[in-house]
Amino acid sequence: MQLKVVQTKLTSIEYELLRRYAESRGLTIMEAVREIIRRHVLEDRIYPEDPIFEDEPVVRGGAPEDTSERHDEVLYGEER
Repeated sequence: MQLKVVQTKLTSIEYELLRRYAESRGLTIMEAVREIIRRHVLEDRIYPEDPIFEDEPVVRGGAPEDTSERHDEVLYGEER
């Protein structure tokens, strides 16, 4: 597995929250960041309030050929 380096800047409050999170779980900062990313990105949940689950389809009987180019319009009924 090839690892990538990611750099970011945190406010002192964000850093302190991250440090406490890591410390409370016996993790390094790096391990905590990886855990948080995996939990957030890979969470397997459905958000019923998301318009994709609430709104009726804009297109009946199948998607038009250019759906991949106009996905926001097709999904949400508007251009973004």
